[in-house]
Amino acid sequence: MRIYLTSVFVDDQEKAHRFYTDVLGFVTKHDVPVGGTDRWLTVVSPENPDGTELLLEPSGHPAVRPYREALLADGIPAIAFAVDDVRAEYERLRALGVRFTQEPVEMGPEVTAVLDDTCGNLIQLAQSV
Repeated sequence: MRIYLTSVFVDDQEKAHRFYTDVLGFVTKHDVPVGGTDRWLTVVSPENPDGTELLLEPSGHPAVRPYREALLADGIPAIAFAVDDVRAEYERLRALGVRFTQEPVEMGPEVTAVLDDTCGNLIQLAQSV
């Protein structure tokens, strides 16, 4: 068994698509209209194009708002991405205007940082050291 797909709720799929591809560097895997303005919109790591897909899921369901508000209020990331060097990625993304809510910090065998994805989520970057 392996993880095939996970999702993150986003306020605006087009804005999220630009952020996750143009800023974070993911690549589009699927972009299929599913009715109205919603799309089945997934991205993957360019390093593993057949790996786990991240669905940029519309946040229209009524349960999404309180869920996301609670996560944001408590500073809890919706998802974590592995990187080779958190500090280098932190500097690269800050230069692109990304806002971080947590600068790189060592947490036992990990270095982590947390960023705002501009679409209603906090995202953790993690590096095993």
